[in-house]
Amino acid sequence: MQGRVSPEKHIKAKITLVGEVVVGKTSLVKRFVLDTFDDRYVATVGTKVTKKTVPVMWRGLPARMDLMVWDIMGEKGFRALLKEAYFEGCQGVLAVCDVTRKDTLYDLNNWIQLTKKQVGNVPMVFIGNKVDLPDRAEVTVEELARLGGIHSSPFLMTSAKTGEGVEGAFRALASAIAERHNGDL
Repeated sequence: MQGRVSPEKHIKAKITLVGEVVVGKTSLVKRFVLDTFDDRYVATVGTKVTKKTVPVMWRGLPARMDLMVWDIMGEKGFRALLKEAYFEGCQGVLAVCDVTRKDTLYDLNNWIQLTKKQVGNVPMVFIGNKVDLPDRAEVTVEELARLGGIHSSPFLMTSAKTGEGVEGAFRALASAIAERHNGDL
């Protein structure tokens, strides 16, 4: 049958967000999936999974990727309890710091070590969240770029409140996951 177009490939990928308490992981997910923001803080208890489909290039062709987004509570005590289930099958990580709290940037090193121990070298994107608070910024673009460079990963400054950079961060991770598979031709 000539002229028949094959349907677009549909892929699923599990991604996880890591970072300390109150860096904005849940707010980033809400902005990405629902395009909403609520500045009332509600602690994430355990994990929460949401889904959004994004376009990617898969082996040279347009495709759709269902991102299964896993959000974990940032409390240090729960890392040990949840890490196996949380990271099992993970294909990409968004590592989130709060640009108004420099310690959250340094804490990403612990999250990265934990991630690599659980799932090896998966694609990672570093996020400096809360850029809508420039007067309180303690983390510079250069510092986030340095961390991204060390891990050969992209970095983006975002605001879950305004939406700045959020879609781009998730799409960058989806593209990095697709690129890794494109190398498997």
